[in-house]
Amino acid sequence: MSGGSESRGLWWGFVGVVAFSLTLPATRAAVSAIEPFFLASTRSLFAAALAVCVLLVTRPRLPTREEWKGLAGAALGIVFGFPFLMTWAMQEVPSSHGAVVLAIMPLTTAMAGAWVAHERPSVGFWVVSFLGSAAVVAFALRHGGGAMTSGDLALVVAILLSSYGYAAGAKASATLGGWQAISWTLVLALPILLVLSIALYQPGLQHAPASALAGWLYVGLVSQYLGFFAWFRGLAQGGIARVGQLQLLQPFLTIAASAALLGEPLSAEELGFALVVVALVAVGRRMRVQR
Repeated sequence: MSGGSESRGLWWGFVGVVAFSLTLPATRAAVSAIEPFFLASTRSLFAAALAVCVLLVTRPRLPTREEWKGLAGAALGIVFGFPFLMTWAMQEVPSSHGAVVLAIMPLTTAMAGAWVAHERPSVGFWVVSFLGSAAVVAFALRHGGGAMTSGDLALVVAILLSSYGYAAGAKASATLGGWQAISWTLVLALPILLVLSIALYQPGLQHAPASALAGWLYVGLVSQYLGFFAWFRGLAQGGIARVGQLQLLQPFLTIAASAALLGEPLSAEELGFALVVVALVAVGRRMRVQR
């Protein structure tokens, strides 16, 4: 893999992480007025409807049988597993706490990349990955008073499923393309999403506050679809393990966004942890990953 391709992959991955950094606060706002499982099914349904339109206009080639297998794995992790479990968890824990729990995803994503795409990170990469995850978990425990809840457990399962979905989708993206991969993934899941959304229909949504509706729209169009244009492309170009390390930045981007949009203060401790994580991501970028 060339250095230029890796650098482009890292930049695309960063764009994806920025897009995903608002997922938890947007979901938290949405579940204040929308039932969690209806929200989870319809966020993917919105994305699937947009994907159908994009595919009809662009008319890309159909995926091969091997690519369909990867897309099915992606659907399991990022269309069903993660959205449903994460949305339920946002009723149980604050979005800021959920963000730091989710930051162990770089480690689980690297593991999924080794399993699904047969990547072989070096020992140094694994050491840096564990250190980064440990720093974020330490931040999570301090930020949450050391408590683990049922919401945390749901997030852990969501992490495992999402990491598998990332790796499976990235493998398909390597030959299919990033936006094509997420589009076909959503189309594959569309029949089930339609049935679930009808079965879970929630009346009275016209009375939901604007903040809940805005959060609903964001997680459907950006978190579930447009963000994956960049994320899958980044994983395919830069490597699942290496680009996945950028997820260590996501909790701090979420906190920064909350400070900018909601006026929440940033503490010196949060900034200190953020600097440590940024340094570890920079070190991890220099570690060898065999693809």
